[in-house]
Amino acid sequence: MADFNKESTISITCPLGLAPTLQQEVEKLGYKPIEVRDTGIEITGTLNDCITLNFWLRTAHRVHYLIEEKQIFKPDDLRNWIKRMPWEEWIPHNGYFSVTSRVDHPTIENDQFANLVVKDAVVDRIRFKKNLRPDSGSDLQKSVLFLFWNRDIARIFIDTSGESLSRRNYRTSSAAAPMQESLAAGIVQATRWKPGDHFINPMTGSGTLAIEALFIALNRAPASLRNNFGFMHIVGYDEELYLRIRDEAKKSALKDFQGKIIATDIDPQAIIAAKKNAQTAGVDHLIHFETCDISKTPVPEGDGVVVVNPPYGMRLGDDRDLRPLYKQIGDFMKSECPGKTGYVFTANMALAKKVGLRAASRTQFFNSTLECRLLEYELYEGSKKIED
Repeated sequence: MADFNKESTISITCPLGLAPTLQQEVEKLGYKPIEVRDTGIEITGTLNDCITLNFWLRTAHRVHYLIEEKQIFKPDDLRNWIKRMPWEEWIPHNGYFSVTSRVDHPTIENDQFANLVVKDAVVDRIRFKKNLRPDSGSDLQKSVLFLFWNRDIARIFIDTSGESLSRRNYRTSSAAAPMQESLAAGIVQATRWKPGDHFINPMTGSGTLAIEALFIALNRAPASLRNNFGFMHIVGYDEELYLRIRDEAKKSALKDFQGKIIATDIDPQAIIAAKKNAQTAGVDHLIHFETCDISKTPVPEGDGVVVVNPPYGMRLGDDRDLRPLYKQIGDFMKSECPGKTGYVFTANMALAKKVGLRAASRTQFFNSTLECRLLEYELYEGSKKIED
């Protein structure tokens, strides 16, 4: 069986642009990064550490535990190398596994071919040792292997997450173009908001920003609604340790918090979806939902932030004139939100100019492949408008 106490390299992936936030989260959990790249970080740790990381990281996508790395020149070398590894100690011989990869090598034209080489080698090894073979396919719900082959260096990992950690399991209903949970968590943490302050989210859509802010305010583990991870399907997995981590997280979560979280949208269907998602997450009673125009969004007295994720006008077939909407956002922030800090998240900088307020900062993010900015506005009495 696999040694869950053996240290190795742990590679944690995240969406492009979120690595600095992910680094802060990892360090808060007591781990020291040994490498930081654009789409993730690496640390040293054990498979047991991977259980904690999977449960608590908000901006991560996957936690990969390094099994071995080697200089590999061609597919035959890859096949022979993989076949020599003791996969019977990692994957149940009567189980199921899948292979994912990221390959940049002149001998490989299609990543699926590399996946097939790894899959066949693993099956051959287990069949030789156990006289049985596990099933395999594309399902990420059981054991998952990840091959990283860049030039002549190949690394084979066990994916301890399985499905992306961005899938929190609370989003059962969606408005148009819902934001990924990991990105939403990164945006919330990039603002000046802190638990206890108000979090005001007009144009809430599916409610992801508001729900992620609430999870942070309650110190609630982002994976608290998940019941399946890749590490659960590794031979030697200690379920008692996982249950202990889960119970400790549950005990450390708060029941309530100071400040208000307000989510509004002019679309009644969006509010219905957001309420359903919050209900699935068990936090609908802690968010004030309201169907209204942005100008009617309630703004309580006290410290807080206003975060708006308006449409970008960049989807195929979307020919709406969004300039009045962006101007309305600026007017609302200026007239109704003095004393707060305002944020607009958008991929359309031409439209962003129509907000008409001078941005104090512009933080780069990526929403899938779209380069975006989180624009920060200091809102005070008489905030200066920029002339068109």
